[in-house]
Amino acid sequence: MKINDDLLRQIESDLSLNVPYIKGKDNPVRNCWHFCTDGNAVDRLFDDREDFINGMNRVFVVSTKYHIVIFAFCLMDTHVHFILYGKFDECNNFMHDFIRLTSIGIFNRHKESHKLLRVPITHQYIDDEFYLKTAICYVLKNPPVGGICYNAYDYPWGSGALYFRNAGEWCSPNWISNSASDLDTLDKLGVRGKRALLKSKVKDFRSEIRIVNGMVFPGEYVAYEIVEKIFKTHKSFNFFLCRSKEEDIESRGGELSRLSIPIQEMRQHRNDICLELFNTNSIRALDTQQRLKLARTLRKRFNSSLKQICRLCGLIHDEVKGHI
Repeated sequence: MKINDDLLRQIESDLSLNVPYIKGKDNPVRNCWHFCTDGNAVDRLFDDREDFINGMNRVFVVSTKYHIVIFAFCLMDTHVHFILYGKFDECNNFMHDFIRLTSIGIFNRHKESHKLLRVPITHQYIDDEFYLKTAICYVLKNPPVGGICYNAYDYPWGSGALYFRNAGEWCSPNWISNSASDLDTLDKLGVRGKRALLKSKVKDFRSEIRIVNGMVFPGEYVAYEIVEKIFKTHKSFNFFLCRSKEEDIESRGGELSRLSIPIQEMRQHRNDICLELFNTNSIRALDTQQRLKLARTLRKRFNSSLKQICRLCGLIHDEVKGHI
């Protein structure tokens, strides 16, 4: 990501990157935020690969509209996480705009209107270096912790593959290459091609923005170089990837759920039971009573958390926890 010199100096000052390193000293940071959506509020934000690609491009498009810097993010099928730098109003507006456009995208592809109208968006203020490192790694670890079969640095729908990597040397996902010869650029697409790719009418994107596999290369809008400066070494980065725990985020008000069975496996069980009970393998057509019945059946047959079941069935945990 290209950052001008003035902004870079401001970031280094706010993150205490311009002060001498003293082992054991935890430096303060300013203007850093962890934003996320409630994973129990909807059954899915992204249905398939096309939805995820559109979501990744949407992150780029919305980031160009606000004075924010993205340090890390992860798009999960039921929720999203972002570690952002900037003034609160700018970061908050970015997050709400991203969710608004995602809702429009769901309607355009799947004809579900206002699906994300009341999705809770929460935030935490990050005020010290230790917690900044912890929060970044917690976000990157969401896929494997959620039971998705990826390492944090292999998950394609986030920024995990950008940090401390050597392009082209057994790296994954396959968009990790930084070689200009491997990537197309926006200026090769033309106006219609840009609009089709980015689902946006904005015309003033930089023409040299790199495109790979139908999406903007995430290195164009994630400040991974700054994150590498935050951790200083790959050993420190790997240490925090290993040590960051849900409890560290929960202690600051994070809304997390503990999963007893990987969510992909539970989703298949849900679809099978849905077909058995209602002759359909999709919950979209089910009313609230039918979803409650599905949730009760899942609860009875599998040792899974109530939060996970609510997420799978498109129910709101706090509203139904006494009825399942």
